[in-house]
Amino acid sequence: MTRALICDTLNGPDALRLETVTTPDPRPGEIRVAIHASGLNFPDLLMSRGQYQLKPDLPFAPGFEAAGVVDAVGVGVTRFREGDRVMVRRWWGCHAEAITVPEEAGLLLPAGFSFAEGATFMVATSTAINAVMQRGQLLAGETLLVHGAAGGVGLAAVEIGKLLGGRVIATASSEEKLAVARSRGAEIGINYAREDFRQAVLDATGGQGADVVFDPVGGDVFEKSLRCMAWGGRILVIGFTSGRIPEIRVNQALLKCISVVGVRAIEHLVRKPAEGVAYQKQMLEWAGQGHLRPNVSHIYPFEQWRDALAAMESRAGIGRIALAMR
Repeated sequence: MTRALICDTLNGPDALRLETVTTPDPRPGEIRVAIHASGLNFPDLLMSRGQYQLKPDLPFAPGFEAAGVVDAVGVGVTRFREGDRVMVRRWWGCHAEAITVPEEAGLLLPAGFSFAEGATFMVATSTAINAVMQRGQLLAGETLLVHGAAGGVGLAAVEIGKLLGGRVIATASSEEKLAVARSRGAEIGINYAREDFRQAVLDATGGQGADVVFDPVGGDVFEKSLRCMAWGGRILVIGFTSGRIPEIRVNQALLKCISVVGVRAIEHLVRKPAEGVAYQKQMLEWAGQGHLRPNVSHIYPFEQWRDALAAMESRAGIGRIALAMR
């Protein structure tokens, strides 16, 4: 038997329960992982309320990613063996002490990574690299504006922008958060709680605006971003943590030849596997060189999952928050 965080009603995170469930056995082509840590992601909250685009049948365990040790392999598995330290991803199910996944959903833990770092690496980093490199096609010398730069996805986008030779402008709500973004490569930090980021971006770019905007926030942030973009700019739609899905007047896109680009990294991997493998290979290569290491600001014991989810919802973390199962 094993423990898992179970959602059986769509009444939000307070309705989740830590329950004892049957330990799953791997089917052909699957591995079973004894999970040491799982990473929290904003869609965990949305799923618990039935507000995410994916709606698994009840009951289910939320959780997009985890890290641990392979303790069983199914028939036909060739990439892993028992004892391997791995990172895994699924649409749900990772907030548990054991999980089975297809072997292609796992990657070896980069050398030097803790389990908490591995559990918070795959989703944020793959989203950021897919967005900035593949969907946004940031070029060396271009300006990248990263909103939510103190979050896990935002920090990864900051570092990837720097690695690609871009000039990175980061926005966040405090000087402490901006200091972390600068440590990852942001050249300019804008405290949106104190200043108008639109005017600050225009001032920093000599009136030209940002070439690429990385926006996981939506709402007013998206709409204001359209007014500080360069001609031919690309605005990347990552998500809507503000809670409001914005609208765009198409004349705004017309006047500056702006492209509005949706980003769904895991879906990209499924639909265009060769491109997905390419960005996974790149992120692992950079990780091996000492880049793209998650900033895990909080690690909570599994039993304190309520506190962990509350910290994520209140944006108390800088970077990522993890649950520790072992």
